[in-house]
Amino acid sequence: MSSSQPKQYSFFTDVYDVVRQIPKGRATSYGAIAKYLGTKMSARMVGWAMNGAINIKPKVPAHRVVNRNGMLTGKVHFGTPTKMQELLEKEGIKVEKETIVNFDKIFWDPAKELAI
Repeated sequence: MSSSQPKQYSFFTDVYDVVRQIPKGRATSYGAIAKYLGTKMSARMVGWAMNGAINIKPKVPAHRVVNRNGMLTGKVHFGTPTKMQELLEKEGIKVEKETIVNFDKIFWDPAKELAI
């Protein structure tokens, strides 16, 4: 593709832009990101974006994205089975039985936190 052609839209790039704005010590869900981006039925696509985020620059804090119940469903993509939990705990987020404790208080809603 030559530099004179317009840049193509990338859903994954939009997902990464949202995830980079999640503050330390907070977490959100795949579905909340999808809904914010106007594709509320695309939570699975957000998950695929997170699976591929490991080598993206600038860094994407994918450990802050969990399922709607606060479960660390993406943990298998973090190199070791405990890495996602370790990253969350390093930010002060308590995790028990692979689920964020008090997820409703930790939850960061991009629809409320970010201006559309």
